[in-house]
Amino acid sequence: MRAVSGLWRWRHNPLCRATDLAEAWVALAGLLLILSVAPLAGARVGGAAQDAMQRSVREQHESRHRVTATVVRALERPPVTVDPDGASAGGPRSRVLADWTAPDGSRHEGPLTARVDAPEPGDRFAIWTDGQGRTVARPLDSATATTHAVLAGLGAAVVAAALVEAGRRVVVWHMVRRRYARWEREWERAGPDWGRTGAGS
Repeated sequence: MRAVSGLWRWRHNPLCRATDLAEAWVALAGLLLILSVAPLAGARVGGAAQDAMQRSVREQHESRHRVTATVVRALERPPVTVDPDGASAGGPRSRVLADWTAPDGSRHEGPLTARVDAPEPGDRFAIWTDGQGRTVARPLDSATATTHAVLAGLGAAVVAAALVEAGRRVVVWHMVRRRYARWEREWERAGPDWGRTGAGS
């Protein structure tokens, strides 16, 4: 930003070197690219992610079904209990043997994690299954899918801005190297006679 503001202040300054102006122009170009490319990349990636996520939401809601399971008996809690819904830990969790009827009418029985404190035989709780009765995770909801898409878009915008800034820094680095090389050549030419009387210095 200092280099960009320098464009205006140094336009007619006799002390302004051509390399100073060149670096300021590179900085201005980088800023304009960040302001245009980063939002565009974020919008494109976010839009594509939103389409894909909402399509996944529809597919999951079509293929996953909420059914009611009935506790057969409580099981001993294992050292680590995994919530099949993928929900955050909170509320009671119990390991039970339960049975349920699949959407296709088949009967199933197996160990499940239930949100029931001190489960008793006959207690009922909701689970998610596929069409054949296999337990699956809760389907993704539309709001969560949108949040993921927004985060993907923001990530893409940040990456695009970082790439532009990295490109700007590489260009400036090459310009500075060329400037130092030019100074080195000038110094080698003037160095042997530096400070001598009558050497034109």
